[in-house]
Amino acid sequence: MQKTEWFKRNFPAIEDNGILPSIIERLSGTPARIDEIASKLNPALAVLKPFNRWSIQEEIGHLSDLEPLWLGRLEDISGGLPELRAADLTNQKTSTANHNATEIRVLLQLFRKQRQLFVDGLINLNDNELLNVSLHPRLKTPMRVIDLANFVAEHDDHHLASVREILRTQSQS
Repeated sequence: MQKTEWFKRNFPAIEDNGILPSIIERLSGTPARIDEIASKLNPALAVLKPFNRWSIQEEIGHLSDLEPLWLGRLEDISGGLPELRAADLTNQKTSTANHNATEIRVLLQLFRKQRQLFVDGLINLNDNELLNVSLHPRLKTPMRVIDLANFVAEHDDHHLASVREILRTQSQS
């Protein structure tokens, strides 16, 4: 099954803020889903770079690398800024971090800690902040907090699907 490239994805607006608690639950569960994968992982497989792409550890590290961006964008929307801060589309931070040299449990702990900050930020918003809108700089679409939360959850799933793809292809080798 061919996975759509991240930069070719579309993210339609979500109209019902009542769905936000479910998205927050999904975001809260990402560290546990990664822990589940990592608990059964052969350490040699975790750093393998098939298809000349990121390893499993780099995929996990990338999620952690982006948490400050998500938290910043949450602040942008809740603060009423007209446009969200831009992401580094080259993923320079992930490319230079050498996540393969870090123990996977350390990567997981860092991600869990950072993700909790984002989840706490979502939970602590008031109803007025949920109505604020900021323009996404790459997509050129307006986003509310619920749209950002869904975007982040989809990003998590995109990278977890990449991890599972590595696991599938290596188990067939």
